[in-house]
Amino acid sequence: MTSPSEVSTLESEAVTICQDLIRIPSVNYGEGRGDERAVAEYVVASLKEAGIIASIFESASNRCNVIARIKGTDSSRSGIVVHGHIDVVPANAADWSVDPFAAEIKDGMIWGRGAVDMKNVDAMILAIVREWSRTGYTPSRDIVLAFFADEEAGMTYGSRWMTANHPEVFLGCTEAISEVGGFSVTVAGNKRLYFIEAAQKGIHWMKLTALGRAGHGSMMNEENALTAISEAVAKIGKHQWPQRYTKTVKILFEKIAQATGKPFNPTDLRPLLKEIGPTERMIGATLQNTANPTMLEAGYKANVIPGSASAVIDGRFLPGYEAELNETIRSIIGPDITIETISRDIALEVDFEGDLVEAMCSAILKHDPEGIPVPYLMSGGTDNKALSELGIIGYGFSPLRLPADLDFMALFHGVDERVPIAGLHFGVNVLKDFLENC
Repeated sequence: MTSPSEVSTLESEAVTICQDLIRIPSVNYGEGRGDERAVAEYVVASLKEAGIIASIFESASNRCNVIARIKGTDSSRSGIVVHGHIDVVPANAADWSVDPFAAEIKDGMIWGRGAVDMKNVDAMILAIVREWSRTGYTPSRDIVLAFFADEEAGMTYGSRWMTANHPEVFLGCTEAISEVGGFSVTVAGNKRLYFIEAAQKGIHWMKLTALGRAGHGSMMNEENALTAISEAVAKIGKHQWPQRYTKTVKILFEKIAQATGKPFNPTDLRPLLKEIGPTERMIGATLQNTANPTMLEAGYKANVIPGSASAVIDGRFLPGYEAELNETIRSIIGPDITIETISRDIALEVDFEGDLVEAMCSAILKHDPEGIPVPYLMSGGTDNKALSELGIIGYGFSPLRLPADLDFMALFHGVDERVPIAGLHFGVNVLKDFLENC
């Protein structure tokens, strides 16, 4: 049993390490441009102080992944991968009210790029294993600690590279936990639902290109490529996608209905979205496929009609509905516009049951007896996708108890990203109890 002084050390270290990590910029600019070297070296040093030997796997110059294995007492049990990523998206300091890399504490929160995505979780992991070192605790099963590079730009130099080139480091592991799960969403009656990620949408980023007849801007031209791509983009942007409800989504909305006392209509879940506040923006996108135009490229001079024009579409598909996404896009734009895949990744969905799920739920309920653990489908993706290709079943479980009025989803990649210190304290204790009982 953890003593009050140990809890205090555990919680204070989670805060201090989170600040340290934020103060080491590990910005991922995409297209291979990133640098996790300094933050990876910090992680290695932090683990070394706890007597844990970690290795850096460099996939490209300064693109660094950190791996360590804690041997469990029961060799008959399979291992679990506890992973995070150590890169962050860029931050324009002029837009922020604080220095995005100062890790300032203000209003009971740690402010800075990576505070919720996801150096807070990296800090919790490090704080927990450092406490184990102090107390002499050894987990029953092997725990592989993985701190990946490049999660923010397709995982090419991170988890994808590790699973392709060094699958041996995950040998014997069958399960995994990572980011964006176990956070609280307050609904009517001050009831707290804890969203545990059990599914993820797939990704298909595509470049559409229309070809036409180049010419002078003052002349008639019925083969204007820019007109063609604009019409296609407008149709995609305005398309009403059909509702498609996966097993995870159905369970979530049944729980929302039960908690709020609102009617549950299995054929139309949208009326319940308003019950979850700002989280509606993300969860609403998990009721259907989506395709959002994000970039346009055409022309080089005001009086020249371009011979080609292109657009980028961010397509996201539900588990089991990739073909519907692709076929619908083709039918919308017609046969004359070409489609080039920029990036594509799988969708995931796992069952919300079994010993691991029970351990997650029990850990939450120990620290919030009135909490209601629920599964959810994530509109984005995590490194669990790469691990799934090794047969490792992954969940999003990085617990945080959040203020009812905090727009948590807006903080991801947002201006003034911040994490409540009280939520971090809650999370590190829940995660510790989970890891000691999973």
